[in-house]
Amino acid sequence: MKKVAYSAFYLFFPLVVGSLVGFFISKSIDYSILQKPPFAPPAIIFPIIWTLIYLFMGISYYLLTKKIDYRPIEKIVYYAQLVVNLLWPIFFFTLKWRLFSILWIFLLLYLVVSMIRTFYMNSKVSAYLNLPYLLWIVFATYLTIGIYLLN
Repeated sequence: MKKVAYSAFYLFFPLVVGSLVGFFISKSIDYSILQKPPFAPPAIIFPIIWTLIYLFMGISYYLLTKKIDYRPIEKIVYYAQLVVNLLWPIFFFTLKWRLFSILWIFLLLYLVVSMIRTFYMNSKVSAYLNLPYLLWIVFATYLTIGIYLLN
C-alpha cells in the first residue's frame, strides 16, 4: 500500500498543485479582456494543455525516481522549476506584474531546459516526456511578452 501511495504522489503531485493554484487564482484571470498577440489560443485550451503537461511531468519524475542512480540534483531542479511554474500565474494574473512575469518565465524556461538536460543523463524517456512542456513554455513566453507589449 505504501508503494502505491508513493507512486500516486509522484504521478499526480504536479497536477494537484497546479489545479490548486488555478482554483485559487481563477477569479483574477483576465485573459479574456487582454489584447493578445497573433496565435493566442482561446482560454479553454490552457487547462487541457496544463493537465497533459502536469501528467507528463509527474510520469517523467516518477520514472526517474525508479532509477538506481537517481541523484539529488534531479530532485532539486524538478521541484525548483515546479515552484517557479506555480508562481508565474500568481505574478501574471493575480498581482498583474506583467513585466516581472516576463523575467520570471525566462527563469522558468532556463529551469525547464536544465531539468530536461539533467533528466536526460539518467532517463531519456523522462527527458522526452518534458519536451511538450518546453515547447509550451516557449510559446507561453511569446504570449507573455506579447500581452505585456499590447496592454
